[in-house]
Amino acid sequence: MIKLTLLFVSLILLMINIGCSPVGILASGGGATMVIAEGDRSLGTVVDDATIKLNLSAKFLKSENSLFLDVNSNVTEGRVLLTGLVDTQEIRIEAVRKVWEINGVREVMNEIEVGNKTTLKEYMNDLWINTQVKSLAARTIGLRSFSYNFETIKGKVYIAGITSRPEQLQAIVESTKTIKGVNEIVNYVIIKE
Repeated sequence: MIKLTLLFVSLILLMINIGCSPVGILASGGGATMVIAEGDRSLGTVVDDATIKLNLSAKFLKSENSLFLDVNSNVTEGRVLLTGLVDTQEIRIEAVRKVWEINGVREVMNEIEVGNKTTLKEYMNDLWINTQVKSLAARTIGLRSFSYNFETIKGKVYIAGITSRPEQLQAIVESTKTIKGVNEIVNYVIIKE
């Protein structure tokens, strides 16, 4: 009954956002918001992904290892990208295990790093890089840039999303390479025909 209620509330929120969004649907979580552009994903896929994200957040919140705070997730067509920094390999494995417990998950891309928490300086540098990436993407391809999600961890930029325009993705990657402090770009964007 609780799952049904959560699904119903999620659907209502998604329906409200359809009318409010300039390009499509707003999906948010983990401090990031992204717009799924019309034509790139169906409403059913967006709802399925939102349900996976909601269930994953609930599992991470119940975790004893603060997964909710340390691990970011992005869901696109049942593919879950995990990023973040945890203390041990066991915690990293636990995060992946929890993702696979959720119905509808088709693939898990585990980019969680094991190591020391970033210093305030590293965190601010990553935040600056992420802001620059979003800004350059918006300048390069306009509103379509909102259909991409960007995460930066220790200078490594993760790009996720879905597009039917590979030339736009290439423009984003090329502009990201010009940003000072970017060590690596990891591309998890699905290109649809």
